[in-house]
Amino acid sequence: MKVFLVGFMGCGKSTKAKQLAQKLNCSVIDLDAVIVAQTGKSIAEYFAEHGEAAFRQLENETLKNYPYPPNCVVATGGGLPCFFGNMDWMNTNGKTVYLQMQPAQLVSRLHNRQKRPLIANMNDEQLLTFIEMKLAERNPFYTKAQHSVNAFDLDVGDLVEMLGE
Repeated sequence: MKVFLVGFMGCGKSTKAKQLAQKLNCSVIDLDAVIVAQTGKSIAEYFAEHGEAAFRQLENETLKNYPYPPNCVVATGGGLPCFFGNMDWMNTNGKTVYLQMQPAQLVSRLHNRQKRPLIANMNDEQLLTFIEMKLAERNPFYTKAQHSVNAFDLDVGDLVEMLGE
């Protein structure tokens, strides 16, 4: 079984993917880490050099062409579900889980903003407004996930139970 974790930056996709993969005794794949390894550039560097459109195209190709093992947990980028039919592709090719979090909770978790090109120079107030706007845009995609869960203080055991494993 492949499990794809989706949600806004800072909701814990990478952390929960590692914990869930350990619990399920399977591989963990962080698509952002795969892109960094492929390009030799951080996500922020790639964004700065090539722009968001080129990054989204690379992200799409990475998602759909990665040689996934039969059983794995995949952490996706925050914007990935919103482009190129990626959410539908993930729903067809695995189980999807939306890690939901309130905007104020996300602000409290996004400390190292320089690594995140969309929010690098924002203060907390600007970030809250940005998150509220982006969540309004992205929720129609995120909510296509087969499962949705409150990710704040999420116990990975509850996630395993929800997935029926």
